[in-house]
Amino acid sequence: MWLKSFIVACLLQVSVAGIAHAKGPFGSVNVGNWIGGAFSNDETDAFSHCAATTPYANGVILVVSQNAAGTWSLAFASPSYRFNKGENAAIDVTFDGREQARLYATAYQSNMLTAVMPVNVVRTFQKASLMVATAGRSVLNFDLTSTGPVIAALANCVAKVKADGLNKAGDFTKVAAKPQPAPDKQAPPAGGKPARAKSGTGFVVSANGHVVTNNHVIDGCVGDIKGNLTGEAAMVLRVVSSDANNDLALLQAPSTTTFKDFARIRDRSIRSGDSIVAIGFPYHGLLTSDFTVTTGIVSSLSGMHNDSRFLQISAPVQPGNSGGPLFDTTGQIVGVVTAKIPVLRIAAATGNIPENINFAIKTGALRDFLDNSVVPYQTAEPKSELKTTDIAGNARPYTMLISCNGTERAADAKR
Repeated sequence: MWLKSFIVACLLQVSVAGIAHAKGPFGSVNVGNWIGGAFSNDETDAFSHCAATTPYANGVILVVSQNAAGTWSLAFASPSYRFNKGENAAIDVTFDGREQARLYATAYQSNMLTAVMPVNVVRTFQKASLMVATAGRSVLNFDLTSTGPVIAALANCVAKVKADGLNKAGDFTKVAAKPQPAPDKQAPPAGGKPARAKSGTGFVVSANGHVVTNNHVIDGCVGDIKGNLTGEAAMVLRVVSSDANNDLALLQAPSTTTFKDFARIRDRSIRSGDSIVAIGFPYHGLLTSDFTVTTGIVSSLSGMHNDSRFLQISAPVQPGNSGGPLFDTTGQIVGVVTAKIPVLRIAAATGNIPENINFAIKTGALRDFLDNSVVPYQTAEPKSELKTTDIAGNARPYTMLISCNGTERAADAKR
């Protein structure tokens, strides 16, 4: 009850002008965990702002608002905050590990910092999946699920209240939808090439549902990216960050999904000759619907042209294995399967067909990528060896088929 009261207080207090007294909500905004509506100035009864808020497990409550003048603000609130009124703070925000901005916030109330959001930051906030906010030594992660429709609902709220008044406030979430083309007349994706089904593999690396795969698995995806654990219904995954140079991508499962089991990354270097196990979904739709398991060894500690980011492995992999986990014999992650050698190209150059030459991204590059994306992954020391059947069984709750409809890209040649 106290949390609900505090959230309501946040909605009443937030205003870029520092108005601490407001009445509302009038009408409603309900999107996912976001709630809000329209509010008036308690002194004049004039329309003040539209706002929505949602609490996070880190103890912080985000409040997004747009006032009657059209100015957007973002507030960080917590009952544990003890700011002096009028105190200022700089907050650096990073969206999806790429776009950055600095917000200048003011404490209009002791438990809340409020910052004006420039229009370009609002657009990025609306499209992003993850926001990392840094203020001094404090670093906080915010899952931005549903921020797209929330921003649209708040803009709709302001427009409707200004046009019709607070007394006609209703459900501001119902934004007039633009007409969509009929399915049989839908235009092809950009470039004129029709979308086709594409798939790969991914694996969960945190209890929060962060999923690692290859960048080329999701590059060119049109519409939803889906993840399937064997025997379970598909879930829609959203892109958190990607690194085309190292061929890595980070996806996230819906916030309502929790994972008791997830992969641990080996915290010790692997050696040439060590045995490995590769798991993935090759040729999905042609072979088994379950994942396949292959074994081999680490053939070399570098990839093509001595590229030290990769391991060369002898475990057979096929199109669809891309993005899958590579395990040592204790069941710890030692790499991310990424590619097989271009057989026809090598055969044309040498006259010989190479066999069992495949590659995986090393854990050093993987950990750097996860650190930059602020993912709470876990590492583990190698323990006693497991049977291959046990490694596969342990991997089942967190190894996913990744699929989408995609356009032809040059990167698909890596699959």
